[in-house]
Amino acid sequence: QVQLEESGGGLVQAGDSLRLSCVASGRTSSTYIMAWFRQAPGKEREFVARLTWGGRSLDYADSVKGRFTVTIDNAENTVYLQMNNLKPEDTADYYCAAAGLKRGPYRADSEYDYWGQGTQVTVSS
Repeated sequence: QVQLEESGGGLVQAGDSLRLSCVASGRTSSTYIMAWFRQAPGKEREFVARLTWGGRSLDYADSVKGRFTVTIDNAENTVYLQMNNLKPEDTADYYCAAAGLKRGPYRADSEYDYWGQGTQVTVSS
């Protein structure tokens, strides 16, 4: 089992920045990919970004490419999502997810084994 706990959400204005954190605990040795997803009100959960536990193979949704950066601090078992130039359409609940080694490409939520409870991000215009 892997436990994930997100933090860092909040209410910001368009153009502002936020950094989300996800602390992983438990059997992290079985984790291959860490990812961020988001779910806006009335919409399905969507992929945002992901990387391997070793900090490689970064992948981003087109909607956040160039504005969001995903990183990992292995010493702290923490994954970060730095979000810059936030837009109202970024408003959503953001979830951290973990997956073991699978075929990939790790963009579907069905590929992930563990999820955090989510942290809310609201961007006002």
